[in-house]
Amino acid sequence: MNLISTREIDRYSKANDASHYLLTPVAIATPNTIEDVAKILSSHHASGTPVTFRSGGTSLSGQSLSKSVLIDTRMNFKRCEIKDSGRRVTVEPGVSIREVNNRLKSYGYRFGPDPASEVVATIGGVIANNSSGMVCGTSENAYKTIESLKMIFADGTSLDTAAPDAERMLQQLQPLLFEELLTQKRIIEHKPKMQEDIKLQFQGKNTMGYSINAFLDYSSPIDILMHLMVGSEGTLAFISEATFRTIPLKPFASTSLLIFGSLQEANSALPALVESKAAAIELLDQTSLRVAQKQDRALDSMRNLKVEKHAALIVEYQEYTSDGLAAARLKSEEIMAKLNLSIPSVTTSDNFLRSDLWHVRKGLYASVAEARSPGTTALLEDVAVPVNLLAQTCEDLLSLFNKFGYLETVIFGHAKDGNLHFMLNEDFREIKSQNRYRDFTEEMVSLILGYKGTLKAEHGTGRVMAPFVQRQYGDDLYGVMVSIKRAFDPRGILNPDVIITKDSQLHLRDFKVTPPVEVEVNNCVECGFCEQSCPSKNLTLTPRQRIIARRAIQNATLEGNDRLARKLDSAFSYEGIDSCAVDGMCKTSCPVGINTGDLVKRLRGERSSVVERYIWKSLAKHWAPSLMLIRAGVLIAGHLPIIAKMVGKAGRFMFGAERVPLVDDLRIQIGKKRFSRVTPKPDLIYLPSCINEIFGPSNVHDFLELCLRAGLNPLVPEGIESTCCGTPWRSKGMSQGLRLNSARNQNLANLIACYNLPVVTDNSSCADGFLSSLSPLIVFDSSEYLLGTVVDRLQIVKADKIVVHPTCSSTKLDDSGFLLGLAHRLANEVIVAPNWGCCAFAGDRGLLHPELTKSATFEEAEFIKKVHADFYISDNRTCEMAMSNAVGVEYISAIKLLLMRSS
Repeated sequence: MNLISTREIDRYSKANDASHYLLTPVAIATPNTIEDVAKILSSHHASGTPVTFRSGGTSLSGQSLSKSVLIDTRMNFKRCEIKDSGRRVTVEPGVSIREVNNRLKSYGYRFGPDPASEVVATIGGVIANNSSGMVCGTSENAYKTIESLKMIFADGTSLDTAAPDAERMLQQLQPLLFEELLTQKRIIEHKPKMQEDIKLQFQGKNTMGYSINAFLDYSSPIDILMHLMVGSEGTLAFISEATFRTIPLKPFASTSLLIFGSLQEANSALPALVESKAAAIELLDQTSLRVAQKQDRALDSMRNLKVEKHAALIVEYQEYTSDGLAAARLKSEEIMAKLNLSIPSVTTSDNFLRSDLWHVRKGLYASVAEARSPGTTALLEDVAVPVNLLAQTCEDLLSLFNKFGYLETVIFGHAKDGNLHFMLNEDFREIKSQNRYRDFTEEMVSLILGYKGTLKAEHGTGRVMAPFVQRQYGDDLYGVMVSIKRAFDPRGILNPDVIITKDSQLHLRDFKVTPPVEVEVNNCVECGFCEQSCPSKNLTLTPRQRIIARRAIQNATLEGNDRLARKLDSAFSYEGIDSCAVDGMCKTSCPVGINTGDLVKRLRGERSSVVERYIWKSLAKHWAPSLMLIRAGVLIAGHLPIIAKMVGKAGRFMFGAERVPLVDDLRIQIGKKRFSRVTPKPDLIYLPSCINEIFGPSNVHDFLELCLRAGLNPLVPEGIESTCCGTPWRSKGMSQGLRLNSARNQNLANLIACYNLPVVTDNSSCADGFLSSLSPLIVFDSSEYLLGTVVDRLQIVKADKIVVHPTCSSTKLDDSGFLLGLAHRLANEVIVAPNWGCCAFAGDRGLLHPELTKSATFEEAEFIKKVHADFYISDNRTCEMAMSNAVGVEYISAIKLLLMRSS
């Protein structure tokens, strides 16, 4: 991988973060090692060329953007080491919070900060922004839980704060910085007014400016240095590694919905609820409630409410034991009984109902963002005020929204911290709208500072609030921050204008413009939640980057820059289309429910040739004989791999990689043919998949034998040899062939519907496909059927330890729990890699673009190679092939393992 890229597709697709700003870098740097970072910084320090670090890119304040060089720290810095039985964790900046928590869970611990973006937010960003969340508050954030860090200064020198001689090394490497830290410490110690001002600023959540509370909280230069780095937004140095204290998990929880007649009444309930040590207290204003009512998972009590000036609190208690939770619930019920509620409270410990409540709260952002007009940009802001002023602040913000015409703007937030989020949509294509945003921001700043609040509680200062840091802190404290920045970064190369700026209009420049394109593109808010689940993220583009590239192409076209548009579009053919697995995993983590795979499928269809469309239409017409030819090819490839490899390479040279499969190092064998099984009194309808007919070993006989062993009589319908779920045509955007296949499957659906029996298939991706092509029939994945109907009829000898690879199809169907449930019936210990992801084999993608599957499976495989298990299983044949190749051990189907371990 090249260290520096100036390709247009890289510069434009990787430019954006989740904020409403956009700067396009001149180059993207992707360092492989810490030494690479040091060399880059040393070089740029010498030349004075600015750099900006980017990891997860979920930044909402514009702090991970650059017009110069953008350094990607997500790609390669992913070491995560659990220490002291989970009490501590050492992590590199590219690891997501989700992965850290997955690794810690089995030890009974979690990472302190819990931002809503934990699925994609990385440790580097968490430290850079001092991120918090709904539960962590100010006691469990990065500032409070960090123990040590390794850092690289702007000139390329490095320091480990945990080293015994760290202070001496700091003085030797950075003498001016060392002296400045001591100087500022002395100044603050001798000025009581500055100390009081700092205490006032940091009495609650506050991510505006630098963490100068470190000068009060710590005495040694090393501790001050380390805590100044927390919340520094990449402006002081690069953090290459950090060690944190972790937080014990509280596995027992209870969640309540409280609806009040007004914000004031909700606010008046806060002191008692905070005193009761509620883990989370989330506020929803009247507009939030109206938006929440429209969500599918809204509780009936919320949906049936006639919202006027109502407000709601979602309150959660978490405890270590069931007795502890019972005591907390009893105390909370006493408090709630005294509250003036509009309707009776709803309290539950049921995980499904709790999930519904939190889904409603977390879905506010998605609901408002999805409803915005095409071409507008979503802004999610956060502020904090003293808790006793929370209701008045909400009322005043609502007045501001009405004054400036920001309709359907929701206010929600972490009430126990006085932390409010509000979201509005703006069209930055028009000067009038830009001026409206300017005037609104000015009045909003005056409002929050008038209440002695902070303009940024969680999201960091960024570009959006850098012009107001001096206004919030005053000249003396701002002077301390300026001195800190100058001492750390004397040449000003690290993320210039973020936190410290001389440009009073910085927040009004470089607005992101989002031209209307395809529907999936229009809905995207570029939050980046989709990226960690994308199998091509370390090879080409992520879903967000595919969407950004589409917008860049459209912008270039509208601006008349045809050369740029052509270059981007040409590169997009491979980067955005060919290398997409179209697995739909992006939708599972997207807050607005976008499946970028749908866009890619459509583009594949639009870009396909007349010949390709004809071939796929013919395949749909004659699927049974086509399968015979495909099976013959697999048989030859299995027996004559060298010849098959030569033929494949020659074919790819003549017709292109997208059209000719390449077996390479895959160990493949032919599957067994499907056959019908007609029986007078069946218990289920079994649809064996054609993928198991192509690639062996086949599940067909194994599943039938399991059913018969369990005393169940399966029926395999006639004509099964011509049946396919339709996924091959759907994934390639071949609409004509798909319609022919679907029509044939509808005939099959009509035939088997009269039986009124469970319909089961043996490949998770085929279950997903059959659900579409056999609608309205429900088709069960084999794992769900086996767990629910078969296993209790069998005697099972458990294995000691098995490794499970959940598939993207089962995850989308919400069936991965069935596969894991089945795995727990088969083994005493079940292991899923904490960095599990889609293998990207995706039917034929692994044959057409084996580099995609290799990249997608690499991280999971590296983890699994260190695990010694009895068996390795999945529930999709091509996934089993991909993981076998990646890990170097044989992955088999859950069906086969159940057959092996049962009687």
